[in-house]
Amino acid sequence: MPLNALELTGRARTHIVDLDAPRCSVHRDVVAPLLAMRAAASGDGIDLVPVSGFRDFDRQLLIWNGKFHGERPALDRNGCAIDLTSLIPAQRVDAILWWSALPGASRHHWGTELDVIDRAALPEPARPELVAREYAAGGVFARLNDWLDAEAHRFGFFRPYATDRGGVSPEPWHLSHAGLAQAALQSLTVEVLHAALEQAPLAGRNEVLARLSQIHAHYVATIDLPSPDLLIQWSRLS
Repeated sequence: MPLNALELTGRARTHIVDLDAPRCSVHRDVVAPLLAMRAAASGDGIDLVPVSGFRDFDRQLLIWNGKFHGERPALDRNGCAIDLTSLIPAQRVDAILWWSALPGASRHHWGTELDVIDRAALPEPARPELVAREYAAGGVFARLNDWLDAEAHRFGFFRPYATDRGGVSPEPWHLSHAGLAQAALQSLTVEVLHAALEQAPLAGRNEVLARLSQIHAHYVATIDLPSPDLLIQWSRLS
């Protein structure tokens, strides 16, 4: 069943299931593929766990507003710390969008998205940073990265931010379930997003709404697409 406007924009969680093992919240139809992928990874010595799944509108709003006001750390395109309060509003919006989605436009609202690590590879008491070097050759999650390249598609997952397309910075930890996510992306129009934001207490709202079509095209619609075969195989879930 397609997601409705409230589900698409993170203002409802009627499509979401909460799991205990692994502890995460995902779309009800992503549960079986996730557990199957986790079991397969375990057989290869990888403890694949999501560190982020479903995220609602209010949580994304806290992240956005905190970064806009300089209360949360922010990174430039090279992964270095940046002081957003030194930028004009238009520049702040773009800098936030490199790493954090606009509330209402986060793919995590759909429950189809997972940020994953290999818990077995992470020495205690270290915490994952979710930066590209962790997944690159020699990084703590390099083996997980190679495993995902080879195996994630078998369970319907792809990486929407595998390469730098000028919008969202590459996120090798970010998995998306193909059929469900592509259907949601097609449904999340500029009009749906505008309706979710026009009364929200969003920092920089006027700037965002004035540029919403451009933001949608550049930071929402521009992704690395799943293969046609993967879409055909898993489109039945949507």
